Amino acid sequence: MKAAQLIRPLIACAAAGLTVAGAADPGTSPLPDALKPWFSPPAEFADDPGDYRSPLRFADGREVKSAADWQARRAEIRGLWDAKLGTWPALVADPQTEILETTRREDFTQHRIRFLWTPTEKTTGYLLVPDRPGKRPAVVTVYYEPETAIGLGKELRDFAYQLTKRGFVTLSIGTKEASAAGTYSLYWPSLEKAEIEPLSMLGYAAANAWQVLASRPEVDPDRIGITGHSFGGKWALFASCLFDKYACAAWSDPGIVFDTRPSVNYWEPWYLGYHPKPWRPRGVPSAENPARGVYPELLASGMDLHELHALMAPRPFLVSGGSEDPPHRWRALNHSIAVNRLLGHENRVAMHNRPDHSPNPESNEVIYAFFTHFLRP
Repeated sequence: MKAAQLIRPLIACAAAGLTVAGAADPGTSPLPDALKPWFSPPAEFADDPGDYRSPLRFADGREVKSAADWQARRAEIRGLWDAKLGTWPALVADPQTEILETTRREDFTQHRIRFLWTPTEKTTGYLLVPDRPGKRPAVVTVYYEPETAIGLGKELRDFAYQLTKRGFVTLSIGTKEASAAGTYSLYWPSLEKAEIEPLSMLGYAAANAWQVLASRPEVDPDRIGITGHSFGGKWALFASCLFDKYACAAWSDPGIVFDTRPSVNYWEPWYLGYHPKPWRPRGVPSAENPARGVYPELLASGMDLHELHALMAPRPFLVSGGSEDPPHRWRALNHSIAVNRLLGHENRVAMHNRPDHSPNPESNEVIYAFFTHFLRP
């Protein structure tokens, strides 16, 4: 049976507001009006699964028919991707956070902190804590460096600052030193001989950032999300899909599936195309400049990122799509809708679209409304 034959009945059930037999009603609160339009694909893509291989079929061809089946299939997907990307080291079990500097800003406290984000390497980031009592929801923000998200960089990328003003504890991290060096990512155990694809290793670092937030007395560990733009969007995508303690995620125009658009550049050695230096010249793969490392192996095996999206289910996620993630990406997202439908969940997959790669005020307000609805500050 083709992917379209398998997924279309589930998509049709979703459109009709029905649940798969035996699935439990999640009983989630209704979406606010500001979010409702973004949880349904446009009519032209509403029942279109594209050419993507359905996650609801085991590697041996068996159909996933129940929630129990899905748990087995989910483990299979994760195992297949780990085999390609490399298996993470153990997480840092007891995160020790050093507070390097504390600053009062408006109605929140800003701490510059340092912690282990790999087994051997520390990073410096910013923890922002609003002046509100009780345990708060929290969001990790990821980017090329940690200053932009706290409002000290390019405009409309100040996610940590804006979310803190809305009542969230936030932790802003970034690959500042690697970005300055032009290597951008994390390489384990070394740049010369990485055993884990760098984008997956960024996901591991973000998992340790989750550990830091979860250990804070002002944070509710069940209400921690993650977001980032572009490079940070890729980082947030891999972190949330590969680490299931993130309650939800918003990915800003990362390129949510493999593509040959120059900015959907998973083939680069700092993402999924790692190989020892000297690195291939930067740019779209060609006969003269082919992709190297794991990336071409992923393509040859028919794997694509919609399989990772499915690992989010039933956790909600938002694609804040720009030039790299236009509306036709719903073809890939329909597969996650189908998985959620099988599990009895509605309104867990959303996409908002804008024409340009850069965030704008409207797209950012959708991100903030998404976290407000699902994490309840």
